[in-house]
Amino acid sequence: MSDIVVEELPIPSERSGTAWADFAETVEVRNTVEELGYGTPDVRVTAETLLGWFQDPHSPHHLFAVRLDGRIVARGLYEHLAEGDTRACWVDARVLPAYRGRGIGTAIMDHAEARARAEGRTHAIVYIVSPEGPGPRIEPPTGSGSLPADNPEVRFLLHRGYRLEQVVRGSRLPLPLDADGLDARLAAARARTGDGYTIREWTGTTPEAFRDDMAVLYTRMSTDAPQGALEEPEDIWTGDRVAEHEERTNSDGTVLLTVAAEAPDGHLAGFTQLSVPPAASAPVEQRDTLVLREHRGHALGMLLKLANLAQLARTHPGHPRSPPGMPTRTATCST
Repeated sequence: MSDIVVEELPIPSERSGTAWADFAETVEVRNTVEELGYGTPDVRVTAETLLGWFQDPHSPHHLFAVRLDGRIVARGLYEHLAEGDTRACWVDARVLPAYRGRGIGTAIMDHAEARARAEGRTHAIVYIVSPEGPGPRIEPPTGSGSLPADNPEVRFLLHRGYRLEQVVRGSRLPLPLDADGLDARLAAARARTGDGYTIREWTGTTPEAFRDDMAVLYTRMSTDAPQGALEEPEDIWTGDRVAEHEERTNSDGTVLLTVAAEAPDGHLAGFTQLSVPPAASAPVEQRDTLVLREHRGHALGMLLKLANLAQLARTHPGHPRSPPGMPTRTATCST
């Protein structure tokens, strides 16, 4: 189609007006594609939930759309860090199923990649949903996981010069958990970890005493988490940024549950977070989990996740699942 127009949409500052209506329509495109790829509605999110992430001044988001017949049928993203190593960027294109095969995804990726090159980015990273399927497989250099080579999104990115670097897989956990079983697993995890670490937990915003340590953990998420050869840049956080981020991304009524491990030196060595939506009928989302490299080997990750599930059962019972059901997700990188 020679008449495809890729337009940049403003990120709304409030939840009303034309900008908000367009933003909400792009979120629906995102939800339709995610649900189709993952095979479950658990991965749907609200526009209210996503708005806080899009307004992050430390990681500017540029939102693109294609309209046909007055309707937004495709969404594109271009994201980069505002400070530090800004050579890398993240791009994305989602097209409603009924409008695929018309060159819309190509037009969006062309637009986003051209913008990246014009701003001096050296490589782009794409996270895509890719469901299971038959036929030959493609494996990442990490040796973990594989993807159906004939999946259209895989062929699309390989054709554009991207290479597969990492496969990430998630699972669904039905709630509520058996209380006795959870207690037994938690006790076993504590025994494996030993007495060297103290478990801290809180609901809502991070207490001021832990903000600087949480800033270190968030920063190390960009360097310590497995990423193959994606070359994701270090994203430096401060205590003030932690507080601002939590206020902005949970302004829709979401409640954040955090469990952290305090090392003998008094600093946090690891953490995990659950995001509890306002509606009890909606699934809980597993957010970041990290144990610093120098504290691994003590089974802290298992202890932290079990402790947070116990906190969830105490404070917010009634949700159906945690985390959202997710089949395979892929990360691909180009240089």
